[in-house]
Amino acid sequence: MVVPCWNDAGALEECLLGLTALEGICEIIVADASTDDEGRELARSFGAIFEKCSKPNRGAQMNAGAARATGEVVVFHHADSILTQAHVEALREAMRDPEIIGGAFHRKFDDRHRLLTWIEPLARMLNQLGSTLYGDQSIFVRREFFQRIGAFAEIPLMEDIDFSRRLRRSGRTVVLFPPLVSSARRHTARGAWKVSIENGILILLFKLGASPHALHRWYYRDRAEA
Repeated sequence: MVVPCWNDAGALEECLLGLTALEGICEIIVADASTDDEGRELARSFGAIFEKCSKPNRGAQMNAGAARATGEVVVFHHADSILTQAHVEALREAMRDPEIIGGAFHRKFDDRHRLLTWIEPLARMLNQLGSTLYGDQSIFVRREFFQRIGAFAEIPLMEDIDFSRRLRRSGRTVVLFPPLVSSARRHTARGAWKVSIENGILILLFKLGASPHALHRWYYRDRAEA
């Protein structure tokens, strides 16, 4: 289990608290690019492996974490997403099939942005048909295939889109239930529809050739200013 983090100790603490209570996770690796030592201390207190990264670059962070992994399957899990025992069991069951090389979980919108729940059936149908797997769906892959397809592009944002494309083309993938809930912090602070539209514009700009470094600076502008 690789958890990238950048100046978000609160979310990391909640994440580690939840992950360490689950059975079936052989190791947790925190790939941290924070400017302080809170991540290191949290990782140590929860018995996780700590990998210090020099700058906030999620693709590079997850590659650094994966390089420390020893398990057969590597899960890339955002600190503000919530993994439960049911997710672990679903993953273990799916990976008993040697033909499956990786995948992710379906996404679940919670009560804090109810107006977006109508998107869920459409998103699930598209995922089943081979659409992009995003980072907040906790992408997972067999370690041997992760190395074979070239790991994540070392870019600070949209690394999931690039990786998902290569993963989908490399073999059989699955999208699992139960759906995964992620934090609605940005939706709550900025408004659910505004954030969804902003995200869609960022993805479109990336696919049109915009620099992921410029998109990262804009997406995380509040955190960078803080």
